[in-house]
Amino acid sequence: MTTRRAALALALATPAIARAQAPWRPDRPVRLVVPFAPGGATDVVARALSETVGGLLGQTIVVENRAGGAAGLIGSEMVAKSPPDGHTVLLHSNAHVIAPNLVARMPYDVLGDFTAVAHLGRVPQVLVVNNRLPITTMAELLAWLRANSGKVDFASAGIGSGNHLASEMFRAAVPGVQMEMVQFRGGGPAMAAVIAGNAHMCIDPIASAVGHIRGGSVRAIAVAGPTRAAILPDVPSASESGLPAWNAEAWFGAFVPARTPPAAVVALNTAFNTGMQRLAPRLAEIGVEVQPQYATTAAFDAFVRADFPRVAAVLQAAGVRPE
Repeated sequence: MTTRRAALALALATPAIARAQAPWRPDRPVRLVVPFAPGGATDVVARALSETVGGLLGQTIVVENRAGGAAGLIGSEMVAKSPPDGHTVLLHSNAHVIAPNLVARMPYDVLGDFTAVAHLGRVPQVLVVNNRLPITTMAELLAWLRANSGKVDFASAGIGSGNHLASEMFRAAVPGVQMEMVQFRGGGPAMAAVIAGNAHMCIDPIASAVGHIRGGSVRAIAVAGPTRAAILPDVPSASESGLPAWNAEAWFGAFVPARTPPAAVVALNTAFNTGMQRLAPRLAEIGVEVQPQYATTAAFDAFVRADFPRVAAVLQAAGVRPE
């Protein structure tokens, strides 16, 4: 009798044990919040991932664009204050760590109010010049900059943008050269100014610059990082061009509100990483490169925490102060 009762108790308990050990799965659609307008690089990555990640999680992924505020402030705040249950995910760029350098009274804590889920790739940035300038290499550009110091218009996508950050990093890498930073309302207008000859140069994510480069409307000089970009294999890296300190790659990542259950974080991390691996060839066509070294949540968290002070130092040196 005792044996039979023990067997019956084990049989009744087995479903509960299985449920306890089963991986977390969302029980309703997941909101994937993009804190920028539709059509930008962050939005493109979100929409490319949504179907694949949704299939892996067994739920629909609904992409929501919540644009507004410096460096995506409105959408980020919404996620920070959402229930920490794994059903609201923020897909952001490196603008995530730029925001505190622009806004004095942040409505959330970038490091304290979010849990890092997954690194979703890097987007190398590329320096381009007006195609009518007699410049094809970094050496020629630096010689021209020195000869025209104080007369160069450097187009940027606005204070605190990724383009602006990359531009300030470039200025820091070439001390002694005076360049006028001209701020535009976005990367598109900045690139248009270079194409039209209203500015001499700009730095732009390869994802949005590659069409202009291949079309011949601007000339690519160097990729802002230690290695060449797969999508532009003929364009040298900053290191090859004699500027090893100039590393200004943009990145994308997924975050959830702090205190989200670890099981949900692990499940989301697995789904996003698997989705990135499956979509890697397609994403490479728009300049997004997967970085497996940051695949774990711990590695991505460490990456974000290291980038935070690096960005702050660059912008403070450039005279940018929170307002």
